[in-house]
Amino acid sequence: MLRNRDGRSRRVPEPSDALLAVRAGEGDEGAFEVLVRRHSAQLLRLATRLLGSRTDAEDAVQDAFVSAWRRIPEFRGDASFQTWMYRIVTNRCLNLLRARRPTQDLGSVPEPSAPEHASSPVRAAESTAAVEALTRAMAGLTPEQRACWVLRELHALPYEDIAEVVGISLQAVRGRVFRARRYLTEAMGAWR
Repeated sequence: MLRNRDGRSRRVPEPSDALLAVRAGEGDEGAFEVLVRRHSAQLLRLATRLLGSRTDAEDAVQDAFVSAWRRIPEFRGDASFQTWMYRIVTNRCLNLLRARRPTQDLGSVPEPSAPEHASSPVRAAESTAAVEALTRAMAGLTPEQRACWVLRELHALPYEDIAEVVGISLQAVRGRVFRARRYLTEAMGAWR
């Protein structure tokens, strides 16, 4: 907080990601720390959804930030810093998924629990079974389909940003999301 001439306090706007990225590119570790704090939680959710393991996700995000720190002087700002980090994290996760085929179960992703007064044993059992069915269904997607579907459906990224993140054409993104949706719809048919 800063003080006006009349003594009242005023809020100082936080610097943009673009400004922080420029500063970090010039070697400002504090600016990069702000970017890490600002984006860690969202990137960790993405990695956890892609990898199915919180531990693996934490390692992937940490590796992505180390890579980003090394490469931040190369960041040109063609895309937003967030999109750039999504791309680094997604690529790291895809490499891990390809290396460990078959994919791991996504059942380890913690689901938020409903307040006790709103849930019943029957609803809890149904929810658990539905999550397990979706986990099994998602295991049938290719890593590339899973990445596109998670970025679109769970992170609400526009197709253009997904193309940038994954490094493929807009048409390929649309195709992968379409095939993932179709596969998941068929696999989850019993739950409709």
